Amino acid sequence: MADGMSSFWGPVTSTTEWCEKNYAYSSYIAEFYNTISTIPSILLALIGLINALKQRFEKRFSVLHISNMILAIGSMLFHATLQHVQQQSDETPMVWEMLLYIYILYSPDWHYRSTMPTFLFLYGAAFAIVYSQIRFGIGFKVHYVILCLLCIPRMYKYYIHTKDVSAKRLAKLYVGTIILGSLCWLCDRVFCKEVSSWPINPQGHALWHVLMGFNSYFANMFLMFCRAQQLGWAPRVAHFMGLLPYVKIQKPKTK
Repeated sequence: MADGMSSFWGPVTSTTEWCEKNYAYSSYIAEFYNTISTIPSILLALIGLINALKQRFEKRFSVLHISNMILAIGSMLFHATLQHVQQQSDETPMVWEMLLYIYILYSPDWHYRSTMPTFLFLYGAAFAIVYSQIRFGIGFKVHYVILCLLCIPRMYKYYIHTKDVSAKRLAKLYVGTIILGSLCWLCDRVFCKEVSSWPINPQGHALWHVLMGFNSYFANMFLMFCRAQQLGWAPRVAHFMGLLPYVKIQKPKTK
């Protein structure tokens, strides 16, 4: 904690702290940079949601963008308070979000349409209840990594079956941001003692937040493109103000 700065939220009760001095700028924000770095994730998810609603994509994508926003807000609350309850508001939505990605990735080829969403919903609800009572520690990270790994084969299958160069670029941006973000996360965890002695802390975890905001956005756009292809909606990748890519579709006219 910074010298002379009191904590509005009281003692730290979370099971995890990051490589940033607590309450360095405000008594209301425990980890300042880790808190404000979630803002790009919220804005990118909002842009994705507006795009999905405006073009009338399937509701699953609206829910996906909303889940990205909920996760970012939960992360903001966690880093602002470093309280265990707020930690759950960050980590539980992480699991819910991955379950939603699993549904979007695998449901097109699932023969029994109601079984997958029912199972994933019950799994997510059970996890939330159990996790509210038990602190998993390293078990949470292992569980989350397993859910992420389940998505990789399907993402790769979508990539190799997509011929559009712009869509493939979205997938490459997704891979690039997750690799770079993971390096920032690892450096912040492993080399915290060394980094803390530098004149300027590069704020690796805050950079992770920013990169993962873009990572989620690129993943969502790629999945929206692939799903639009499956439905025959003639998708193409356009760019907002010549920079931010988004998926534009042309639905066939109904007779």
